[in-house]
Amino acid sequence: MTDSSEAPGTPRIVSANREIAAGAAEIFELIADPAQQPRWDGNANLAQAADGQRVHSIGEAFLMENTSGGIRENHVVEFEEGRRIAWLPAPQEQKPPGHLWRWELEPVADDRTRVTHTYDWTDLNDESRMQRARETTADKLRASLDRLAELAETR
Repeated sequence: MTDSSEAPGTPRIVSANREIAAGAAEIFELIADPAQQPRWDGNANLAQAADGQRVHSIGEAFLMENTSGGIRENHVVEFEEGRRIAWLPAPQEQKPPGHLWRWELEPVADDRTRVTHTYDWTDLNDESRMQRARETTADKLRASLDRLAELAETR
């Protein structure tokens, strides 16, 4: 579905990457544990998540409270321990509207990892979310990467 106000050529897959001076397993723990996510969120959208929701496989879901007070249910659709995780967010107990957050980790050395963060709204079908999707730029993804690096590198 294409939003009629969308400019031609607006990218629907945005990503950013950087090398972080920490091991992949250590970085992955910060991503796969929803309780840690508000600490590195560069979109200033995540408020909190309950402890004990660490993701271990595809098919799991975790709950996150947004800064607006809404509860998001995140459905894990990709998972490889220490390497990749992706989820489709949705309002609690509703079908995901079609946007995806992905994290991919590639070890460069024992203590260095290239991390790629991607926001894919190719299949987004909720008109009320289109403006926010367009505002999720590579700079915002890079902000999450920078905050994640700061946490991982000082652990």
